[in-house]
Amino acid sequence: MEQRTPDAEAGARVLVVDDDPTVAEIVTGYLDRAGYVVDRAGDGPGALARAAAHWPDLVVLDLMLPGMDGLEVCRRMRGRGPVPVIMLTARGDEDDRILGLEVGADDYVTKPFSPRELVLRVESVLRRSRPASAAASGPLRAAGLAVDPAARRATKRGAELALTVREFDLLAFFLRHPGRAFAREELMREVWGWDFGDLSTVTVHVRRLRGKVEDDPARPRLVQTVWGVGYRFDAAAVSGEE
Repeated sequence: MEQRTPDAEAGARVLVVDDDPTVAEIVTGYLDRAGYVVDRAGDGPGALARAAAHWPDLVVLDLMLPGMDGLEVCRRMRGRGPVPVIMLTARGDEDDRILGLEVGADDYVTKPFSPRELVLRVESVLRRSRPASAAASGPLRAAGLAVDPAARRATKRGAELALTVREFDLLAFFLRHPGRAFAREELMREVWGWDFGDLSTVTVHVRRLRGKVEDDPARPRLVQTVWGVGYRFDAAAVSGEE
């Protein structure tokens, strides 16, 4: 399986997985015109086979696939290697959206959707998944955590953390602003780059991040809830124990 770094000049490779040929064709057309190299699959096994042949830089994945659903496809692909995932879900089905985020999707788009909006989401997720320049942001350290934005690498007490694109961005943002409380709307704007959206996206990502950085996620000490406001990263809560 060939894994590669996104190449802006050659065009990033996007795998579109949807059992509706009309949706897949429209999405593929828009992404192709935007300069991406696009692969298509109509079901879960086909998606895994495509990914094994040419590892994608990003996957646009329908949640409701026949047989092996999108959640299982996402789990299996993440088991093979890191890859950003945008999940396609049915409009108004909040449980499905949350399930997609819980399994590690970086973003979701509800059907019916604007293909132009999807292209913008693809651009946003890919842009954030690329390593930042070392000059733009140096390593960040606090409370036993270390984040290297240039290498897109995060560790806890020296052990590497397996973070999705958005989890990494959220942790880096918290480390850049320790001690400050942020509303979910602020986090969505600063981390996701959205001026509007479903705030449960932030809630789910905070919960997933706590599961990876907290010693006891049920009693978080680093990423604390500020009731009536949002969340605060409190490095001082454990600094005396380091």
